[in-house]
This record gives sequence, structure tokens and C-alpha cells, in this order.
Amino acid sequence: MSATFPLDRIAAQLESQNTRDRMLALASLRQVSPEDAVPLIKKVLDDQSLQIRSMAVFALGIKPTAECYGILVKLLESDPDYGIRADAAGALGYLGDRRAVEPLMRAFYEDTDWLVRFSAAVSLGNLKDLRAHEVLISALNSDEVILQQAAIAALGEIRDLEAIDRILDFAQSEDWLVRQRLAEALGNLPTSKSAAALKYLAKDGHPQVSEAAKIALDRLRELDEKLLES
Repeated sequence: MSATFPLDRIAAQLESQNTRDRMLALASLRQVSPEDAVPLIKKVLDDQSLQIRSMAVFALGIKPTAECYGILVKLLESDPDYGIRADAAGALGYLGDRRAVEPLMRAFYEDTDWLVRFSAAVSLGNLKDLRAHEVLISALNSDEVILQQAAIAALGEIRDLEAIDRILDFAQSEDWLVRQRLAEALGNLPTSKSAAALKYLAKDGHPQVSEAAKIALDRLRELDEKLLES
């Protein structure tokens, strides 16, 4: 079998009138290099099936080439479907290009849909850039609990030590998932306040919160040991 035959077959499948064929073709691109995959992914970015469009946008995040960033930012900023905008925000987090910090922050401030804002907050955490501090702090004031969860997790991911006092306000949140995200975040923020809060959360009545706190405490101890060794 020639090296080009599978790509030709995938390209033909992407032209199929059958939605399942196009979906299977997209899935098969997992084994294809980014340079070969992206031109094929672009064929279905405007597909009539929203599910296929969503798959294609996600694929751009895990098949990085020079043009993926620009395509994803354009989708994030102008696609009429909020689901696609959210997918683009998420894909930018996977892409790992820190140029995405600015458009993701704009999306959080300007997009009216909570799902897009949620995806933007998560991706800002994935990019691990302290420029996201202000937008993530503002997300803590959201009426949407899921945005608070995303912001707490992201502040831990970017290792934002300045945010500790603010996220500790959530130690007694009624939502156990908020408390779990707090415990996980504190494990990335090595300070005495983090350790004290984690000892408190380790006694939490919800088993997933207490377990997350214990794991985070172990992580803090490991970080302390590494600092002593260095």
C-alpha cells in the first residue's frame, strides 16, 4: 500500500454524503502527521454537521501547524455558533501557543455565552501564563458556579501565588466541586496558607474533597523537599 493511498482515501471519505463516513475519516487522522492532517481537517470546518465541525476544530488543537492558531482565533472571535466558539477556545488551550492568551481573555470578557467563557478560562490555565491573573480573578465573581470552578483550577495551573487569599474565600463553599478544585489548586501553590487550608480541607465531609486535599498536601511536601535539595 502506498504512503499516499490512505490520505487519498481519507480525503474521499471527507467528501462523502454520509455523515458517519466523514466522522470516521476525521477520527482516522489521529495517525496522520499535522502537516498532512490539517489540509484535510480544513475541508470540514464548514461542514453541515455541527458534530463534525466540532471534531474538526478540536483536531486543529492537537495537530499543530503554523496556520492552526489563526484559524482557531478566527473561529473563536466570529463563528455564529457558541458551541464552535467554545470548541475553538478549548483547542487553543491544547495548541499551547501563548499568543492565545490575549484572544482568550477577550473572549472571556466579551462573549455572552457561559460555555465559551468556561472554555476560555480552562484554556488560560492550560497555557500557564500569569497574564491571565486579572481575568481569572474576575471569573471568581461570576454567578455561574462552573466558571468559579474553572477559574480556581486555572489559577492553580498558572501557579498564581497572588491569588491565594482570594481563592481561599471558597474553602467553605456549599458546592463540593468548588472545594475539590480549591484543594487541587492549592497543591500547586506552595505557601504556609495553602498548607493550613489543605489540612482543613483534608477533614472535609465529602470524600473527594478530603482525598484531593491529602494528595495536594503530599505534593506540597514534595515541592518543599525539592527546594531543600536545590
